[in-house]
Amino acid sequence: MPTKIFPHTERIAAPHGAEHISLNQVSARGTILIVVLQVECYSGAKADERPVRFRLDDTVFFIEEVLDQWYGPDDTFFKVRADDGNLYILRRDQSIPEGTWSLTSFRRLEREEKSP
Repeated sequence: MPTKIFPHTERIAAPHGAEHISLNQVSARGTILIVVLQVECYSGAKADERPVRFRLDDTVFFIEEVLDQWYGPDDTFFKVRADDGNLYILRRDQSIPEGTWSLTSFRRLEREEKSP
């Protein structure tokens, strides 16, 4: 089960293998929870073309659909729907060769009940 996000809590994705991360920092907007984000990509015509799955802490999410993709000056953004039915916006910083990933946005969607 994915980690629940509570009101007045920010989630910041830390690079995989990051050291010296302090958890539960208090900011003006509330508590900041640090999570580790790892993204696996499909490589077709170019390397790391699009994300196919990602891990937040110990939970793996498979990407069911890339809903949108757009570019910033140094970033590529992917709006995706994961296998938990929720929406995520993943950002890849391309200003450095490693292209670090971060979780920019999360939206919990209500699942529709399937009638028998």
